[in-house]
Amino acid sequence: MTTRKLRLFLWGLVAVNVAALAWVGIISPRMNASVLDTLGQGDYALETTSGATFTEANLREGPTAVFFGFTHCPDVCPTTLGDILTWQEELPAAKDMNIYFVTVDPARDTSEILGEYVGWVEGVEGVTGSQEELDKALESFRIYAAKVPLEGGDYTMDHSASVLLFDEDGRYSDRIRYQEDLPSATAKLKAALGV
Repeated sequence: MTTRKLRLFLWGLVAVNVAALAWVGIISPRMNASVLDTLGQGDYALETTSGATFTEANLREGPTAVFFGFTHCPDVCPTTLGDILTWQEELPAAKDMNIYFVTVDPARDTSEILGEYVGWVEGVEGVTGSQEELDKALESFRIYAAKVPLEGGDYTMDHSASVLLFDEDGRYSDRIRYQEDLPSATAKLKAALGV
């Protein structure tokens, strides 16, 4: 084999190894990352009713439940808050979860209003902020929310109605659907809590 052919062969091996390393270390992990693995991750900064900042870092502060809603909601939101109370009564460990109620209507839901709205359920923290930051959070959590005009110039909000569960490391665990039966919801909570 000539020196030129040997060099070409060796450079070819180098190129194949670089391509393999790029595939294993960079390309493949990105292709295999599920959308669910990125739920809640993003560049949003909202405010909690206790005055703290709510970011993706909050999801890594222990098992967490996140629900999007609004205080003028006629049925889904108060029902879900009632369900959360039931889950806490059924599974006392659920009281140790960080629970966030994020408004989809920041124009009307101030921190003070949210605090009063969620205050009857132990451990639930309201979250609000600017529309710009909320839009970032909606995208990060893959939540649908839209303003629906009503007669007389008023409006309501249409929105996703699931409670999203995250484990103690901030990884998405599961979702509890609106009015999901108690045994199923409790099993999902146990998985997120690691109990």
